[in-house]
Amino acid sequence: RLVLSDAAWKRMAPLIIGRPDQKGSTGRDNRMFVEGVLWIVRTGSPWRDLPEVFGDWNSVFRRFSRWSI
Repeated sequence: RLVLSDAAWKRMAPLIIGRPDQKGSTGRDNRMFVEGVLWIVRTGSPWRDLPEVFGDWNSVFRRFSRWSI
């Protein structure tokens, strides 16, 4: 189950770091990254319990750690 509506994602997508139009590495799926972070916040689960649909938990965690500085 996803949290963001298409309209909310459309407004927020230009603000996410790691877009293809930026220098450096790009996120494989920026929306699923944000959805994964929201899943963690909503459930209060540890990162290791992140469902695989959001990507590798460690990759999502590392990206979140860099993103939140």
